[in-house]
Amino acid sequence: MSSGGRFNFDDGGSYCGGWEDGKAHGHGICTGPKGQGEYSGSWSHGFEVLGVYTWPSGNTYQGTWAQGKRHGIGMESKGKWVYKGEWTHGFKGRYGVRECTGNGAKYEGTWSNGLQDGYGTETYSDGEEEEEEEEEEEEEEEADSLAEA
Repeated sequence: MSSGGRFNFDDGGSYCGGWEDGKAHGHGICTGPKGQGEYSGSWSHGFEVLGVYTWPSGNTYQGTWAQGKRHGIGMESKGKWVYKGEWTHGFKGRYGVRECTGNGAKYEGTWSNGLQDGYGTETYSDGEEEEEEEEEEEEEEEADSLAEA
C-alpha cells in the first residue's frame, strides 16, 4: 500500500514524499543533516532512481541511480566543469564528455573508475586537439615490435 508523508531522521535530515512498505517510494525529497545536500526525484523501495542531487557547494548531479549510487546516464556540474555521460557504481564510466564552461577545454572519450582512460580527444582552451590512445595497447605493440627485431 502506498502512502505519503514526512519523516525526520535523528541526525537532522528529513524525507518528504511517497512511501511503500516503510521505504521511500514514488516522488520525494530527502535532505541531509545540517543542509548537507538534497536529493529530489523518484525513489524505488528506499533507493534513488532518477533525480537531482545538490551538494551544499552548489554542485549537482542529474540522472539515474542504482542502489544509492550514480549509475547509468547523468550529468554532473562541478564548478565550471560539466560531465555528461555514463556512470558505473558511482564513478564516471565507459564514455562521456567533460567540458569547461569558461574556456571550452574538454575531454571526450572513455573513462574507467572515474578517470580518463583509453581512447579520447582532449581539446585545450586554445582549441588545439590531441588524440589519446590506450597506453596499454601501445606498450604491447612496442613489445611485439621489439620481439620481432
